[in-house]
Amino acid sequence: MGKLASVAEALLTPHGVDRYLELIDPMLVRREVRGRVTAVRRQTSSTLTLTIRPSRAWRGFSAGQYVRVTVTIDGVRRTRCYSPACSQYRSDGQLELTVKAIDDGLVSGYLHRHAEPGMVLGLSEPDGTFGLPDPRPGHVLLISGGSGITPVLSMLRTLADEDHPGQVALLHYENEPADLPYRAELAELVAGRPNFRVRFACTMTERGGDLHGFFSRAHLDEVAPWFGEAETFLCGPVPLMDSVRKEYADEGLGERLHTEEFTPPAFAAEAGEVTGQVRFARSGKEFANTGKPLLEQAEDAGLRPEHGCRMGICFSCTQVKTSGPVRNLRTGEVSAEDNEEIQLCISAPCGDVEINA
Repeated sequence: MGKLASVAEALLTPHGVDRYLELIDPMLVRREVRGRVTAVRRQTSSTLTLTIRPSRAWRGFSAGQYVRVTVTIDGVRRTRCYSPACSQYRSDGQLELTVKAIDDGLVSGYLHRHAEPGMVLGLSEPDGTFGLPDPRPGHVLLISGGSGITPVLSMLRTLADEDHPGQVALLHYENEPADLPYRAELAELVAGRPNFRVRFACTMTERGGDLHGFFSRAHLDEVAPWFGEAETFLCGPVPLMDSVRKEYADEGLGERLHTEEFTPPAFAAEAGEVTGQVRFARSGKEFANTGKPLLEQAEDAGLRPEHGCRMGICFSCTQVKTSGPVRNLRTGEVSAEDNEEIQLCISAPCGDVEINA
């Protein structure tokens, strides 16, 4: 069968068999992963939970990883990164993605308005190094805020499916009680598991949560007094992550804290790097280098390059740099290689740079 498919692929070049199969049914494609939405649920006013059946090219994921989700909006493919919230052992093989609506969020807004059963999405293979080690730690503490709940919820559900014998706790932060997701599911999950604990904290109210106010040592002691012996996994907004990092640093536990953040890298141009001209060759735009990431400079010049996450994860903004040096804002490395693929959102020019776009 595989040999037959290869022959068909060769005969149908340059388009390939997938381009014809997707005309019949997008889920039939062999080389790309697609997913069909089978259920849509709105847990809160700002969240949308999608249940998705992946196509046969899907090979599964590990709790904590993310996938790149692609939708076509007004004829343009747009990609964003979302972490599955389900256990990696989910029995029916489907994915659960919870999407939080973001102000002016192009993809999240589109999904909130248009997602329905039958909708087909593009999916990537899973990616990311945030996850549970193997063998599992004896005790596990999960801390999250906002949409950061999804990767750690996947870890919690995975540990439950493994009948993990150690202490496991989830501490999740939201502004108000109405924003708290998964309350019923998590109450059911911990029922009958005395070593599992879930606590919700509301930062802006004095009622409605298990805890109230911002992250503190008192919250840690309440939820996981054994946290010093645990491996801790953290995902959430920057203020929460900064507070947890400081507490763990003060306790000498920095090596036990593992983090995932979907925020753009902090950027500060190096002294002497804000020089030269930036040229987008195909569009004919040329302008003085301001030191900002290339994506922002292009937008300031009136260009609208394809982009997604703005933090170097989804690769939607990848373009070919014809010439010139750029600094990778995630690694700090400078590359002057010609005809090199770079990500516009995390690349800043260090002099004259030309982009083939």
